[in-house]
Amino acid sequence: MQLLPLAVTPRAEADRLRRQEGRYVLLLLATLVPMLLLPLTANAHHGGYAVLAAVFSLLILQALHTLSVPSGGLRGLMGRGGYRLLGLLCLAGIWIPPLRGSWHPVALKLAVLLLLSLFFLVSSVRLVQLLARAPRVNARVMAGACAGYLLLGISGGVIATATEVFVPGSFRLDVVADQELLLDRLTYFSFVTIASLGPGDIVAGNAVGERFVMLLSVSSTLYVAMLVGLLLGRFIASQEVEYLVEDRRVEVQRRLGGGREDSLSGGWEQQPPH
Repeated sequence: MQLLPLAVTPRAEADRLRRQEGRYVLLLLATLVPMLLLPLTANAHHGGYAVLAAVFSLLILQALHTLSVPSGGLRGLMGRGGYRLLGLLCLAGIWIPPLRGSWHPVALKLAVLLLLSLFFLVSSVRLVQLLARAPRVNARVMAGACAGYLLLGISGGVIATATEVFVPGSFRLDVVADQELLLDRLTYFSFVTIASLGPGDIVAGNAVGERFVMLLSVSSTLYVAMLVGLLLGRFIASQEVEYLVEDRRVEVQRRLGGGREDSLSGGWEQQPPH
């Protein structure tokens, strides 16, 4: 006889999601590391390749640790096993250039960039799905939302680099950048694009670059609007629950207090006169 798995109760699921909140802060720190250390990876020496691999490995491992959750709400997006497999492929691919001492051939760099792009995009969506089910909104959950925004900027930089490698001339850089400098420059371009109207030192060079800028701007706006809506709705819902619980507690205390007063007054009234 085959035993069916026990269903997870809402209370157990809420407790598990509360324990998950501490990982959001670590994910935020892991997304800040590439922003600070990417300039160190722009040189063509083996040290730059190793720093790049270490930086992205840290981010990939923390994303797997945070977002590889056995939750039914995330099964529709690649699944837990598929997501982990994609992360492992990215880890393996990002360490090939340091071991070989080069990003050549170009097909290798394009394959690694495409894997990283897919992984970061899937991670962004999984993070939104996880935040949408958060039982409460606090500083740690807000750190997860900030990590999602930074992850979107990193994804844009990686996709822009893959676009430039696949279609050279998609972006006009202010300097002649080699292949190692592209990721740093286009990650900068991605962040300033999602945060504003874009800088003047890097612009789209052809129709492919223009479409990329359009998609990145629209997707970042929708992403922020969706996050704000989800977190605001969750905050309002949690506040309403707290108010209902407090009203129920006050009502119970009032009834219990009224019952004691009735019993005391009834006891005095039933005493016979002397």
